[in-house]
Formats: sequence, C-alpha cells, structure tokens
Amino acid sequence: MSLIFAGLAFFAVAQPKPIRLWKGVEGMQNERTRLYVYPAPDSIATGMGIIVCPGGSYHHLGLPHEGYQVAEWLNTQGITAFVLRYRVGMHGYHHPAMIEDLQRAIQYVRDNAAAFHIRQDKLGVMGFSAGGHLVTMAGVFARNNFLIQRGITSQASLRPDFIVPVYPVVSMQDSLAHHHSRECLLSKHYTQADVDRFSLELNIPADMPPVFLVTAKDDPVVLYQNSVILDKALTDKNIKHKFLLYETGGHGYGMSEKRGSETAKWRFEFIKWLQTL
Repeated sequence: MSLIFAGLAFFAVAQPKPIRLWKGVEGMQNERTRLYVYPAPDSIATGMGIIVCPGGSYHHLGLPHEGYQVAEWLNTQGITAFVLRYRVGMHGYHHPAMIEDLQRAIQYVRDNAAAFHIRQDKLGVMGFSAGGHLVTMAGVFARNNFLIQRGITSQASLRPDFIVPVYPVVSMQDSLAHHHSRECLLSKHYTQADVDRFSLELNIPADMPPVFLVTAKDDPVVLYQNSVILDKALTDKNIKHKFLLYETGGHGYGMSEKRGSETAKWRFEFIKWLQTL
C-alpha cells in the first residue's frame, strides 16, 4: 500500500492509555517504562509501525514535541506509532535500562502485531537526540538480547526493519561526545572500553538495518559531526541509508516547522525514502 505524504493537519488525538511494558515480568513490575499506542486510521493504514524514542540527554524525555506530536503526524501517513517512555538518568537509571526498554518494546509490538494491525516485518524505530543514539543502538546491538536476563523469551526478532536517528548523539569519544548524555547513559564511572563500545560509529554490523539520518550544521547541542561520522561508517559497511545534512535548523525541532523551519520538512523526504525500502 502506498504511503500518503500530503501535508495533512495533525489529528486531534487524546493521549492514549499507556501500556506498562514490564507488567508481569518478575522483579520489573514497578518500572516506569510505558508505551503509548497511536493506531493509524483504518482508511489509510499501511500496516507499518514505528516506535518513537524522544530525546533528553538520557536524563529526561521531550515527550510532547519528540513523542506525541511525532506520533500524531505519523498517523496522518497511515503509520501506527508507539511512543516509548524509557527509563532515564533523572530517575537513577543507566545502561542497560534504556536498551532493555527499547528491545522490550520491539518484542512486545512484534508479538502483538496482529492486535495492532501492523506487519511484523514493517516495524521501524525513530529517535531524536539521545533517542537517536538509542534507536541506532537497536541496530548495532540487535544480536545482543538484553531481555534474556529478565526471563523473557520470544521468537520475535529484536532487529528493527529501519532506523531513523534525527540530530542524534552517536559518539562517546571526548572530541564529539555530548557529555551529559554520556554520563547519564554510562554513569560517572565509565571506562574507555565503555566509551568505545557505545561510540556507535565504531560498531556498525554488516547486517545493520537501513538508516535515514538527519541533522543540521548549526546544531548548538549535539555536534553535527556525530552524524557525519555515522554516515561514513554506514557508507564503509555498504549499509543502505540516506543522510540529510541541512545548513540550519538547530536542535530539538522534531517535526515542527515552527521550531525547525524548512529543516522540519525532512519528514516528507523520510516518507519518500520509506517507499524505496
């Protein structure tokens, strides 16, 4: 089914009741992780799903503009969206909490794909800023099952079908790192081995999913060179990807033209790119 990418207005959608992703999992019942489901309208549904990870330096989450608003726009394109409220540093969490939450979301959505009216093989992940690092980790660490230690077994693949990092944190190296994100992810007690492992440009696997990458050169928060080195790493490994590097746009615009002006129109290029997969 072809995707609709005309400039439709956002639907007025009430925030859905969240799914407690760790409910019923021994030792994890009280975790804060939540998944908000935004079903695509039946009349334009494509069978595609995207898990959305807001940014916030791995410290907090920008849920309104990098989560709920993004989900509402994806709905206008016939895409069912899942906004993930993952665990973050302000509540005392560090790795592996974040990737556990995203892998749990991928597993949960795929195991319940029929109920969500999506296809298991049409599930992508989209993340902003530190959320961009997290969704890229989902590709880099797809073969590392972090759920087994939580007693979860499933036949569902943990590898996303595509990855969309927007103005992402990528490297943990001193020269490029967003230091607050690094500390919240790895805690204050990280080693050089940790820095290297979570510098994603150094760890792209041969089976990395296709990537749609977006940033702007005037980003005042995360150095745009993070995306440049990710683009190079993907190119070196012959990974299918598209890199949009804008001159202006700043940081934190999500899909809002009010925040990002013309740069926020990356979303239309993304829809076109999806049709090529």
